[in-house]
Amino acid sequence: MDLELRYKNVLITGGSKGIGLACARAFLAEGARVAIVSRTQAHLDDARRALGEVFVMAVDLCDASAATLMVERVEAEFGAIDILVNSAGAAQMSAVDDLSPSAWHAAMAAKYFTAIHVIDPMIKRMGERGTGAIINIIGTGGKFPTPSHLPGGAANAALMLVTAGLANTYAAKGVSVVGLSPGATNTERVALGVKAQAQRLGLSEEQALGSMKRDLPLGRFAEPEEIADLVVFAASERGRYLTGANIVVNGAATPSVV
Repeated sequence: MDLELRYKNVLITGGSKGIGLACARAFLAEGARVAIVSRTQAHLDDARRALGEVFVMAVDLCDASAATLMVERVEAEFGAIDILVNSAGAAQMSAVDDLSPSAWHAAMAAKYFTAIHVIDPMIKRMGERGTGAIINIIGTGGKFPTPSHLPGGAANAALMLVTAGLANTYAAKGVSVVGLSPGATNTERVALGVKAQAQRLGLSEEQALGSMKRDLPLGRFAEPEEIADLVVFAASERGRYLTGANIVVNGAATPSVV
C-alpha cells in the first residue's frame, strides 16, 4: 500500500528513542523527510547516527517560548511541516501515598504541556496552509486509571480531550488530529512501570515483570515498531477519516466497547 508519504516533512517530538525513534525509522522507510527534537543532545546524536540523514534540535518543550521558537526554526531551516508526531514527555510514576500537589503539577507539565506547547503553534500554521496531520501518542492511563500512574493518567486524559476537540475544530481547515494510546511497550519506560508495580505490590522487579506479562492476552509487550506502523498510517491520506479518534493499542489487555 502506497501511503503517499514520499517527501513529506515530518516533525517528531521525543524522537531520539523509544516509540518516537521507531516512528522516525518508519517515516524514513516511506520516503518522508524527518526532523526530531529531544531535550538531550547526546540522545539526538545517537539517533542521527542510527537513522542517517535527519534534522535534529535539542529543546525543552516544557518551556512554551522555546517550543514556539523550535517550530519557527524547524520550518525555516527544514521546511513546512506536513505531519507532527508528539511522542515527548512522560509523567513520573509513584505510589498514591507518595503523591503531593507538586506531583500533579509536574505530570501536567511533563506530559500535557510538552504536547500543547508544540500543537498550539503548529496547528495554527497547518490551518492557515489548509493541510496537515497531528498524531498524539498518549497512553492508556488516560482511559484506564492505575494506582501508580494517576497524575500521568490525568494528563493523558486531558490530551485525549484536546485531540478530539481540535480534530473537530480543524477538520474543515484540512488538518487531522488523532490520538494513539499504547499499552505496555518494550521501551525504557517499561522498566519504570515495572519498578513502580513492584513497589506497590511488594514484589521483586523480576516478579512484577513476569506478572505484568502474564496479565497480557498476547503474553508480551508491544514493540515500538508496531506502534510506529499505526502512527504512519494514521498520518497518511489513507488514515484521514480517523481524525478525532482516540485509539487504544494494547493487544486487548483492557477489553472495552466504549
